[in-house]
Amino acid sequence: MSDPRQWPFHTVLVANRGEIAVRVLRTVRKLGLKGAVVYHAADRGTLAVKMADHAIEITGPTPVASYLDGAQIIAAAKSCGAGAIHPGYGFLSENKGFCQAVEAAGIRFIGPTPEQIDLMGDKVRARNYVQKAGFPVAPSAIEDDDPKTFVERSRKVGAPLLIKPSAGGGGKGMRIVRDLSLLEQEIERGRSEGQRYFGDGRLYCERYIENPRHIEVQVLGDGQGSVVHVFERECSVQRRFQKIVEETPSPALDDKKRKEICETAAGIARAIGYRNAGTVEFIFGPSGEFYFLEMNTRLQVEHPVTEEITGIDLVHEQLRVAAGEKLGYGQNDVKSQGHAIEFRIYAEDAARGYTPTTGPVLVLHPPQGDGVRWDSGIVQGGEVTSAFDPMIAKLIIRGTDRKDAIAKADQALRETVLLGCKTNTAFLRRLIHHPAFVAGDVHTGFLDANPQIAAEPDMPAQTLHALLGAAALSTRPMRDVADAVPDMHAAIGSWRN
Repeated sequence: MSDPRQWPFHTVLVANRGEIAVRVLRTVRKLGLKGAVVYHAADRGTLAVKMADHAIEITGPTPVASYLDGAQIIAAAKSCGAGAIHPGYGFLSENKGFCQAVEAAGIRFIGPTPEQIDLMGDKVRARNYVQKAGFPVAPSAIEDDDPKTFVERSRKVGAPLLIKPSAGGGGKGMRIVRDLSLLEQEIERGRSEGQRYFGDGRLYCERYIENPRHIEVQVLGDGQGSVVHVFERECSVQRRFQKIVEETPSPALDDKKRKEICETAAGIARAIGYRNAGTVEFIFGPSGEFYFLEMNTRLQVEHPVTEEITGIDLVHEQLRVAAGEKLGYGQNDVKSQGHAIEFRIYAEDAARGYTPTTGPVLVLHPPQGDGVRWDSGIVQGGEVTSAFDPMIAKLIIRGTDRKDAIAKADQALRETVLLGCKTNTAFLRRLIHHPAFVAGDVHTGFLDANPQIAAEPDMPAQTLHALLGAAALSTRPMRDVADAVPDMHAAIGSWRN
C-alpha cells in the first residue's frame, strides 16, 4: 500500500453533511490529507463544518436542494483544490450524472463507475443482469417486458405480491398485495407514488416472502480484477421499510449458509467488475432460501459494524481504490471477530407512529466505554430541524459475542443523554429486551407484529408528578419565583433579630 502523500489527490471534499461527513473527514485527516465540506446555512454550526480544513457554503431553495446541486458542489471542490469528492450516502451518492460530471471536471469520484451506478440503480435492469449471470432472484413480473400483460403476469406470480418502483429506494412506493382482486388498483397507486417520488412510474412485482429477514453483504472491488466480501450484516429490524438496528454476524446464518450468501454477493460484484465499496442486499426466507434484492453502489449507513468486527477502515479502502491502488489482499485475508450492533438514533417519537421531532440540543452526553462507538454530526448548542432525515447519530457496540454486545448496548443506551429533543433511545432499550430479539428471532415485520415495543409504558401518577415538579423547579422563571423575597420582608433591609 502506497503512502497517501503519493496519491493523485491531497484534498478530499465530502459532498454530504451530518455524521457521514464527520466520519469521512476523520479518516481523511488520519491519512494526512486535507478535508473539505460543503454546507448549507442550516448546517453552519455543525461538527463537520468545524472539523474541515475548508468549508464552502452552498445555497438552494431548500437545504436539501443545495446538497443535490452537483454543479455547485463541483465548483466548491475546484475552489479549494480538492482532487477527489466523497459523496457519502444519500443525496448524490448514486447519481450517475453527478459521477460523470465529477470525472469530466478532472476530479476523482470516490465510488464506482457511472456505468455501474446506472446498472444497479435501476432495480429492473439490475435484477435481470443478476438473473442472467446465474444468481438467485425472486419469482417476479416486470412491467418493461410487456406493459400490456403486466397485470396478468403479476397475477400468475401469485399472492402475496410486493409491488416496487423500478427506480425506487427507501421503501417509498412499495405495496404488499395479499388479495389479488385489489391488484390493479394497487398497481395504479404504486405507479403514482413512483412517479411522485422518483419521476419514474415503472413498476415490477415479485413474490413477497412473509416474515423474511434482510441480509446484506459488504463488498470491495478495485476495478482491476480483485473483489472480496467483508461478511454480512443483518438489517431485519425496520420500521416503514427503513432500518433501525443492524448487526453482524447475522444470528440466522450458520457457517455454511454464511459462506454461500457472501460468495454469491462477491460473485455479483465480480460479474460487473465492481470498483470501490458496495453492498449486495438479499431477502432471506424462513426456510433458508435467499434472493437478490438490490445493490447499493455506495457506503452504507451501517458500515461501522463491519469495521468493528474486521478492523478494516472502509473509508480508507474507498480512498485507496479511488487513488488507483489495488486491494492488495485476498478473501482469506479478511477475518472477523466478535459481534457488533448498530443502533440508529432518530429524533422521533416511536409511540406516535415514529413521528419526527425537532428541538435544540440543550445537553449532549454520548456514552463512552470499551466497545462503544458514537458516530454523530450534532453538537451541544446545535438544533435538530425538520430540514433533513431524522437520524441524528449512530451508536455502535462491539462485544465478544452477541450476548455481550446486547448487555453493553443496554448500558450505553441508558447512559445516552440528549435533552431538548425527543429521541428513540428508550424505545431501543425496550426493543433489545424483547425475548425474540434476545433470541435473534426477528424479521422485517417484527415491529409491526409487536406494537407494544413502540408504545410508551404507563408511568405511575406519583412518579409523573414528581418529575413535573422537578422539571418546573429547574426552570429559571419558577426558580426566580421560589427564591424571591416578599416585598414586606425586603423592606426590613439588613435588620436582624
